[in-house]
Amino acid sequence: MNDFIYHNTTKVIFGRSAEEHLGEEVSMFGKLLLVFGGGSARENGVYDRVMSALRESGVQSCELWGVKPNPDIDKVREGIAMARENSVSLILAVGGGSVIDTAKAIAAGVPYDGDPWDFYDGSRAPGIALPVGVVLTIPAAGSETSMTSVISNPDIPDKRGCTAPCLLPRFAVMNPENTFSLPPYQVACGASDMLAHMMERYFVNTNCCDLSDRMIEGAAQTVLNYAPMSILSPFDYDARAELMWAGSIAHCDILDRGRGEKGRGSDWASHQIEHQLSAFYDIAHGAGLAVVFPAWLKFVRKRNPRKLVQFGRRVFHILGKSDEETIDLMIEKLEGFFRTIGMPTRLSELGIGSEHFAEMAAKAVEIKKNNLGSYVRLSAEDVEEILNIAL
Repeated sequence: MNDFIYHNTTKVIFGRSAEEHLGEEVSMFGKLLLVFGGGSARENGVYDRVMSALRESGVQSCELWGVKPNPDIDKVREGIAMARENSVSLILAVGGGSVIDTAKAIAAGVPYDGDPWDFYDGSRAPGIALPVGVVLTIPAAGSETSMTSVISNPDIPDKRGCTAPCLLPRFAVMNPENTFSLPPYQVACGASDMLAHMMERYFVNTNCCDLSDRMIEGAAQTVLNYAPMSILSPFDYDARAELMWAGSIAHCDILDRGRGEKGRGSDWASHQIEHQLSAFYDIAHGAGLAVVFPAWLKFVRKRNPRKLVQFGRRVFHILGKSDEETIDLMIEKLEGFFRTIGMPTRLSELGIGSEHFAEMAAKAVEIKKNNLGSYVRLSAEDVEEILNIAL
């Protein structure tokens, strides 16, 4: 295990009564900017409960609606202008990862004189930001307890992440009942995303990180067990609670401490490849990952099979098989899980062909300054091969 520092200050308020604590969390602030998605918060009653809590606390607010999946920089710019005009002191995200990531980008952009895309193209790093709070309604990205925000720029097209301590939310209100009305496809996309977050952290070359290995294995098994259950029984509180907490654990950075270079081990090649797919084709992030991650596994097995064998034996309980057979069965079972919850496992299922593979591969490598992947370093040619495997 390598040296590491772990620091996460997000206050998690979890359970059926979570919204009852919202008023006390926001009462110290003057005026809030509330950030929403397409309108489901009104339909499922979350909006009314949030507004009731704000009225009781005496806090004023203004509202930004219309954040889409694969949130774009134009909505961020709109939110920054609204926050400045109304002199807000807290950005409150009510939704899932796209809404939270937008809220973080707005929070960083308000005190910044330049364009917020500067934080995502790497030309600037945010040092200060308005505080961010979260009322989580979609278990998926884990953005409620992470320092990262991912934003798309459809004009380029491009999709990039920004990570900074000032983006870490102050609090996250998490009531699993708020997920009961989610469509099955959205639940499945969320489960795919959180499982990918776990696997990106799992595949490292550090020899001794057994504690976090087993933490990731257990978390992955939780998703494998409870995602299908959450889809089949949408009002099963315990299943939804397990899935919601798994999403936060997957991305709060506790699972990757002591792993890899500088004590922080994550590969993230599959995420970078998927970011290019969703930037070009505007597909759901979780659906793209369900296609890309098995293809990545099929590619890296040739160069570095060790951790794939361990994942197959410990997570999928594949015993009494050779290393090669174990990897074969592990990938087969992973793809089977994705298909069971209604996810695609091939790009052709998403209507995506090979016409942009070279461009996407080059951009994925360029964004990481020719350091794409840590478990196996990938060239642009490697990324193209992975995309072809995914066809």
